[in-house]
Amino acid sequence: MTVRIGDIAPNFKVDTTQGEIDFHDWIGDKWVFFFSHPADFTPVCTTEMGRTAQLAKEFASRDTQPLGLSTDGVEEHKGWIKDVDATQNTSLEFPIVADVDRKVAQAYGMIHPGESKTAAVRSVFIIDPDKKIRLTLTYPMNVGRNFDEILRVIDALQFSDKYGVATPADWKKGDRVIIPPGVSNEDAIKKFPQGFEEVRPYLRFTEIK
Repeated sequence: MTVRIGDIAPNFKVDTTQGEIDFHDWIGDKWVFFFSHPADFTPVCTTEMGRTAQLAKEFASRDTQPLGLSTDGVEEHKGWIKDVDATQNTSLEFPIVADVDRKVAQAYGMIHPGESKTAAVRSVFIIDPDKKIRLTLTYPMNVGRNFDEILRVIDALQFSDKYGVATPADWKKGDRVIIPPGVSNEDAIKKFPQGFEEVRPYLRFTEIK
């Protein structure tokens, strides 16, 4: 199965390190950073789980809750969490899905046979409160994720939703944003009274403080 941007995230009921969850119920009115790992007790995964835990306040400030996944079981996860905490100097408090039968991994297209027929690749899904997939990223098994980019893209998605704008390359909070081509100049003047720069008819920048 292929999960695409704009799709409703497939729902599932599954055991986690914090008990059974119904995914859509668990999402509630939050954003979700849902990310998968090939296996417990592996080096790159350990650093990523640790980094997610270290960034707990950053995710919370964005109204975003992390959810990890590996195709190992709950008891293996709990043992691994002890290692993550010890080696990454943190305290991992978010749930990790126990996807032993790989049903969730299959539903989200996390199994890439060219990499492994049984282990989930490093997939990322950013999911909004309407349960809609807003971004997907997939990394090979031997390359760790860039968490600065994960936080940046959550900022960009939330900012774009709030103000009805688009964000340019390398955008960060405080940078200029783009007025979408579907907004006429007349409407842009009303919507963005602070003004805007028209570089081309299709490329207009404005600042939102």
